Amino acid sequence: MGNSFLFLSSKVYNQLMEKPKILVTQSILTNGIEILENAGLEVEIWQQKGPIPRETLLKLAKDKVGIISMLSDKIDSQLLENSPELKVVTNYAVGFNNIDVASATKKKIAVGNTPGVLTDATADLAMALLLNLSRKITPAKENVINGEWINWEPLGFLGKSLKGKTLGVYGLGRIGHAFAKRCVDGFGMKLIHYSRTEKLIGKKVDLETLLKESDVISLHCPLTEETRERFDYEKLSKTKKDCIFINTARGEVVNEKDLERLVSEGHFFGVGLDVTAPEPISANSPLLKSDRVLVTPHIGSADFETRSAMSELVARNIISALNKSPLPGFVNPDVWN
Repeated sequence: MGNSFLFLSSKVYNQLMEKPKILVTQSILTNGIEILENAGLEVEIWQQKGPIPRETLLKLAKDKVGIISMLSDKIDSQLLENSPELKVVTNYAVGFNNIDVASATKKKIAVGNTPGVLTDATADLAMALLLNLSRKITPAKENVINGEWINWEPLGFLGKSLKGKTLGVYGLGRIGHAFAKRCVDGFGMKLIHYSRTEKLIGKKVDLETLLKESDVISLHCPLTEETRERFDYEKLSKTKKDCIFINTARGEVVNEKDLERLVSEGHFFGVGLDVTAPEPISANSPLLKSDRVLVTPHIGSADFETRSAMSELVARNIISALNKSPLPGFVNPDVWN
């Protein structure tokens, strides 16, 4: 994507404070930062390890015209009210459940995200979790590291073939569709899905059918009041006992205590989680003690190409909003109506 159009109009620049400032709440790849600085903006980055403390966030946001936020940052009405210069908030993510969009819209603050650019990376990560679990790769690796590999074992680390199995996708949006294509085209899996709209691939079913018939279930839905803890003990217990369960959506979609209980009862061939609730997961979580559970630290979008595209996209969101032009990733397009 070219950068020639990424500038602030002189009219906009003159209307802003003398040195318009942007806050980035964690370090990101520098290409987006360079775009912002070349546009005449001053960028302040929280560079310490871990999420920015709440009181620090409130303090630093006060004189900023824009914020590049992470999912761990609570951008609520209190922060918006206390940031009189704020014109735009853009999440370094597709999700935006950490932002009070209604309050932002009321205050004429544009909200952005990074749709599209992380589709393949997240689908790849879901695929990696599935392959790891189905072939018991992590337990096999630990067997070697622990010096327990003493002979070829005919009954050792028997996995689960994916060929021809039934894949159930909950949320067949961009990422769910990309993951399903990998499974259908690569392994000849039969696709069923629970989604809001009809899709060109697979068969749309009700949730009960998806739970009962799927050999693999993968979650790819946004976090909403409808999906929050949708997968509780009642729902999860309806799945096949040897089902593989993958979540690369949001941790809060699953009731983690109920998932722990089912794993302890011997349910699931494997569980792959790139998201948890809370994040990070407690080091004492019973899930981490099971060799049938694989947890990764929310790395769905973590490849260089994707994170670079995300960095550029949040910069474009910021500059577009300051020019009152449509954002490439626009969450509240009616903000200036």
